[in-house]
Amino acid sequence: QVQLVESGGGLVQAGGSLRLSCGVSGRTFSRYDMGWYRQAPGKDREFVALWSGGSTRYADSVKGRFTITSSIAGNTLYLEMHSLTPEDTAIYYCNYKSGYQNYWGQGTQVTVSS
Repeated sequence: QVQLVESGGGLVQAGGSLRLSCGVSGRTFSRYDMGWYRQAPGKDREFVALWSGGSTRYADSVKGRFTITSSIAGNTLYLEMHSLTPEDTAIYYCNYKSGYQNYWGQGTQVTVSS
């Protein structure tokens, strides 16, 4: 089992910044992808950013504003978020995927006020 714990969410004004963290523990795999997803009220969960062996991919809506990174040990995933807008308000979830194994954290709330 892989355990994921997100932190760093909160309330921020439009134009502000936040850094989310996702701690990874448990029985991890040598090959995996990690990413961030978000779910706004009344909407489906959507992809935000992916970290895959050092390669990254972003949703168009966050490209240029968000940066996904990983610690060297691979046990912490980060999401740097800048120029936040109210449209970024959502619960942000960390995801860990290896083969058919797929794990989610409990989520951290990000609220951007206008």
